[in-house]
Parts: sequence; C-alpha cells; structure tokens
Amino acid sequence: MRFPARWLNRKRTLYPLLAGGAGLLLFLLLDGLFPLRANVPYSQLLYARDGSVLHGFLSRDDKWRMKTELEEIIPELRQAIVHKEDKYFYWHPGINPVAIARAAFNNTTTGRKTSGASTITMQVARLLEPKKRTYAHKLTEVFRALQLEWHFSKDEILQLYLNLVPYGGNVEGVKSASLLYFGRLPDGLSLAQIVTLAIVPNRPTSLYLGRNNHLVRQERDKWLRRFGAESVFPQKDIADALAEPLEARRTEVPRLAPHFAWRLKRENPDAVNLTTTLRKPVQDKVQQLAYNYHKRLERYNIHNLAVLVVNNRTSEVEAYLGSPDFGNVDHAGQVDGVRAVRSPGSTLKPLVYALGIDAGKITPKTVLADVPGNFSGYAPENFDRQFNGPVTVEKALVYSLNIPAVKVLHDIGLPVLLEKLKKAGFDQIARDEGKLGLSVTLGGCGVRLEELAGLYASFANGGKFAPLRYVLPHQKEATDSVRPVPVVSETAAFMVSSILSQAIRPDLPNNYQSSYHVPPVAWKTGTSYGRRDAWSIGYNRQYTIAVWVGNADGTGVRELTGADIATPLLFHLFNSIHYNGQGSRLPAPPGLQFRMVCNQSGLPPGPQCTHQVADTYIPLVSPVQTCGHLKEVAVSVDEKMSYCKSCQPASGVNQKWYPDLAPELVAFNQSHGIAYAGVPPHNPACTRIFDDESLWIVSPSDGREYIIMDEDDAPELLLSCQTCNGVQRVYWYVNDKLYRTAGAAEKVFFRPSPGTVKISCSDDKGRNTDVRIVVRKG
Repeated sequence: MRFPARWLNRKRTLYPLLAGGAGLLLFLLLDGLFPLRANVPYSQLLYARDGSVLHGFLSRDDKWRMKTELEEIIPELRQAIVHKEDKYFYWHPGINPVAIARAAFNNTTTGRKTSGASTITMQVARLLEPKKRTYAHKLTEVFRALQLEWHFSKDEILQLYLNLVPYGGNVEGVKSASLLYFGRLPDGLSLAQIVTLAIVPNRPTSLYLGRNNHLVRQERDKWLRRFGAESVFPQKDIADALAEPLEARRTEVPRLAPHFAWRLKRENPDAVNLTTTLRKPVQDKVQQLAYNYHKRLERYNIHNLAVLVVNNRTSEVEAYLGSPDFGNVDHAGQVDGVRAVRSPGSTLKPLVYALGIDAGKITPKTVLADVPGNFSGYAPENFDRQFNGPVTVEKALVYSLNIPAVKVLHDIGLPVLLEKLKKAGFDQIARDEGKLGLSVTLGGCGVRLEELAGLYASFANGGKFAPLRYVLPHQKEATDSVRPVPVVSETAAFMVSSILSQAIRPDLPNNYQSSYHVPPVAWKTGTSYGRRDAWSIGYNRQYTIAVWVGNADGTGVRELTGADIATPLLFHLFNSIHYNGQGSRLPAPPGLQFRMVCNQSGLPPGPQCTHQVADTYIPLVSPVQTCGHLKEVAVSVDEKMSYCKSCQPASGVNQKWYPDLAPELVAFNQSHGIAYAGVPPHNPACTRIFDDESLWIVSPSDGREYIIMDEDDAPELLLSCQTCNGVQRVYWYVNDKLYRTAGAAEKVFFRPSPGTVKISCSDDKGRNTDVRIVVRKG
C-alpha cells in the first residue's frame, strides 16, 4: 500500500521534531540529575571611592581569583579573547561541530594531536571541573558546555572564562593578572597588555610573566601582527602596541586600611567587590601623618592611636585608621582603635550642655557653681582638683569643668542623656544602661571612637544624627538613605558649636597659643581616669575628625592628655585635609535670638543688675525669670543684725541689698576664705521658724552603708552641710542627741557605732534636716 506524498512529507517533518523533543527531554533530565556547579570562590576586593583597589583577600582556596565584572570587560579585551580563542563564540551553542570535525580529521591523518576544537564555553566547563584529558571526559565537557549555554548568557560565559583562566602559580583570571603584573584593573589596560594577557593562559608555564618576559613579548608581537593582518584592530594601534615595552613583574595586592578591610570582610563575608566610602588621597594623608606622629610619641611610651574622618554632608567615612602600624605585634598594632571600647573622658559634655539648653535649664551665659557638691553620694572633682566658684556655661564647657556638667546632667535627668546616646548608636552604653550613673558625663562609661565621631557630626548637621556609612550603596539603594534622627535642636547644636569654636582656651596644645596654625573648627578634648585615653574631636561644616591616642593594653602615661597629645594631631589633619576650612563655618539657625542678661546669673536683668552681657537664647524655651542675684534685707543701723517681717521693729532699721548666694556658694566662700557680703545674723529674739529648703546635709549621704572592721578603731565620718547666706551657726545631732555646735561651713567629724544612725542638722533660723546611714561590722 502506498501512502500519499503529503503524508510522507509530514513524517519527514515530524520525525526530526520528535527526535529533537526527545533529545531536549533527555538533556533536561540529565541537567536535573547532574546539575552544573558554577559557584566560583572569588577573592574579595575592596575599592576606594575613586575605584582604585584598597585591599585584597585570597579566595577560600588560597587563589588570587578576582572577579571581573561585566562592565570591566572593555571592547578591546573582548575582541582579542574571542578572535584568538573562539571566533564563532557568539554563533555556536557551546560546541562547534565544524571545528570538531576538522580536529578529528587532522588528528586521525597525522596520528597525533595537531589542533583542538574546544570553544570558550568548553574551556569554561573544563576550568570549572578540571579532569584528565580523555575522550570520555571530553564528552562530559561537551555536556557541561551545553549546560552553560542553557543557564548563562554569552557575556556571562565569557566573564567566567576571563575569571578562571590560569596565569601560573595561584593567579587566575584576567583581573588578577592585570592587577598583580601591570598594577591596574582590566579597564585600564593598553592593547599590548591585553594581548599579553590573552596569550599567556595557553602556555602559563613557559610564558610565565615576570620570568620569561622576552618569550612572552615574542609571542605577543606575533599575535599583534596577526591581529593587524586580519584587521581586528586599527594599524596605528597595532604599531603603538608593538613599540610598547613589556614591563611585567609580580607585585603585591594593595594592603591599605587593614583594620577597615578586615572589618568589612567580617561584616560582608560573601561580598566579592565592595566599593567603600574611603577617599584614597585622604586615607594616604591620614596614614602618613598618623604614622610619623606615632613615632614621635613612642618616647613617652605611647604606642597606639586611631583616626576617623567623616564627611558631614554625606555621613561617609573618608579615612579610617585603626592603628598606625598594623604589623606591630609588640604593641597590639592589630587592635582596631576605631572599634575599641574606651572611657570617653569629657567628650560627652557638649551633649549634656546641649540637652540642658533644649530643656530650658541653661543658656551659654547661665552662671553655674563650680564648687564641691554631693549628688546622691556622688561627689565629683575637677581634673586639676581645684574649684572656680561661679562660672558661666560657656567657661564651664571650654575649661571642661566637671562639677557644672554633673549638675546640669542631674537637673535634666540621666535617662534623658542615655536615651539620646542610644539614638546616636552608642551600643556599649545601651548594654550597660542599668549600671550607669551621673559619672557618664565624666567618662564613667564605654564608647567607641566611631560613636563619638557620629555624635559630633550631628552637631555639624543641625543636631541630627545619621549612621556613618562605610560602603557605597548599590544604585537601587541610593534613594533608600536612612532618615537622620534628631538628637538636639539645631539652635542648641549651634550654641554649643560656637562655644567649642573659641580659639582662646586652656586646652590649646603647647606651642599653639596665638598661632595661625589653629584651624577654624569646633573641638573638644577628653582625658580618661588614670590618663589611659586622650581624645580630641573637631568638626566644621564639611568634616568631623576624631582622634584617640593611648595604649591598647590600657597602660596610663603621665603625659597623656587630650589637649597636649591628641589635639596636635587633630590640627595637623585638619590643616592637611581641609586647610583654612573655606566655607565651613556653621550657619546661624533661624531660631537663634539674642538678648541682654545679667552677668551675675545669666538671666534677664532686674532693676539692680548694673552689669549686662549679650547672650543667645531660644524663644519659649530658655529661662525667662528675672535675675534675683541680690535680695533686700532689713538690718539694724549698725548692720550687725538682720530682721524678717515677723521681727522687724518699727524704727531703727535700714534696707540693704545683699548677694542672694546659693548655699553651696556660701559654703565654698566660707571654706576658702573668700570675702563676700554676708547677711548679718538674724534677730535671736525672733520666734519664726523658716521652712524653706535652704539647708541640707552634704556628708554623709542619706541611705549610705559603711562597713567598719574594728569598732574601737573605726574611721571618723565627715559631717558637712550647706545653707543659705545669713546662717552663722548649725547644730549637729546623732540619734537625736546634740553632738556639737559648729559654724555653718565648719567640718565636723564623729566616730559611728554599728547599727542605723540618724544624723540631724539644724541652723540658727530653725530649719532642720535628717539623713540615716547604716554601719555594719565587717
């Protein structure tokens, strides 16, 4: 039986389709059973902002195998590789049947291998799974090539080839060879260098770069002439390439900013190419200045320092120095000083005063008492163990006085400060929150240099904190920037910055007084207890630079202070990176206003305020009560007795103005022999009892517990109080029994017995206050 012709034609069409479909199904089945593994372990490279390489790390298998990104494959590189290795790369499906047939014929007729048929795709398959060259393995290679073509684009296959080709030793890939032998990335190669890198992978042993450069050049020039004859590149470019000498030698991968690099490697273990925010010229300057300065400090037994440079407008870190000598094993050079937790000294005081301004407690001219005080058992002292009496907030901050800062923090509340610090990214403080007290403002906590840099950068940015950035975001993430968090108001930040910008101040380094080398910046120093840490952090509109100097092991040094050791380096850095700071003055915010205040209190002047000064303030926030630094007192004609309204006689009385001093200032003046206009003793015949809170016991603190080892030889405890102007005598009681009558500022001592002890104090105006302590026998 004969079938119609059209049926035969349909069969001829159908059979190939069925065969092709079956072959495709078989391929997909094998593809599922034997999946292609193309997870190549690459070396990690870190780049500066300008694209130059900062630091490199070996791959997991200890190879220099750097990933060439698609945009780095320049047209000349693509042309040279494809024309030399596989002219029909963009046309075949992974294998070239014509090349296979030609190679089989030539190898059969000659009895030896004279030509190959491997395409670029097949070479990639062999590089991914290296095996001994046999016909069976060749079939596996063909299958893997088909898989590559199925799963990857042609450009991605070419990229794999460029990343895997060998160059001898542990160097693989065009990018690795380009950087290690020519000191540049692939997109910066000349035509001669491109052709050199194209020919070496076929003979990586005999054409070993840096050893057999004469043989490499001969082979390079041969291929250049061949490319010229086949019009692959313009003749002029070929001529220039032939004239170019071959200067290839093995160099080391850049190892800049090692602490920064290792940090990013830990934080981004799977990243291959990371573009960082570091600016190489700034990083180089910081490294050079810091290293030279560190060498000069060694004679003082100071061996470590750290520097961070932040661009205030972008929050990008432009320079990062964990220590000046990473390789110094004797002095912990590998410890990252930027990340190390250290005591901040006085560097948190600007935030305390800014919060006090925002809380309406103070302005720059507010007068505070720098006198001995007791804050619930905490009795701070100044760095020089001296007291200055009445001082303005301005002076207290510039002179870094401790007692005024603690008083402001006590008034605004410790939780307010801690909450702001947590918002500004102070991780250690967040962890230790429950253990911290008022000493935080004097360095009684742990912070990192990068945290302080971020905090001070917020002062330059109108009081708004933004996390520091170390890596440039991807294009998709560029618009997803973190919204700044307000830490203090713009006006408070400006007030504090203005104070810290004063050039005449006690924390200028030696030899910097009256020097034009002081940069126009706001800065604050800090020195930790025991002189273990020296800090200096400065900022203008453009940059914040934070400097820490000390020893990584915590060894204190007598010469180690923020002013004399850390600040000179800060000034050198500013003068080098941003000389003169043109256009970097912080602009005054619109909410800033000026007013005249009394110089005795910093409050708006009253009728008796004859000396006034200009001050800045925040409307509806800053204190508005009128100054009352003087009070009118009724005194006898001879001014030896004062009267209140209850006991004032009808005649023989004069009205006189006296300083209305706070009790702590009265005690300070009396104990230091400072003359002041004291109110005469009150009328002893007066029966009125004063019930205001102008008397309190400073020592001992209420609720304190004391342990004594021997009841007969127990140490004596100090009895001390503070009272207002006019009090002459006080009366001390122990367990409701009169212990001693003393002057208001007189220090009294007593030896306690075990148990609960009630201590009372009364003054000559009838006021009374009590505290209770517990004494235990150890």
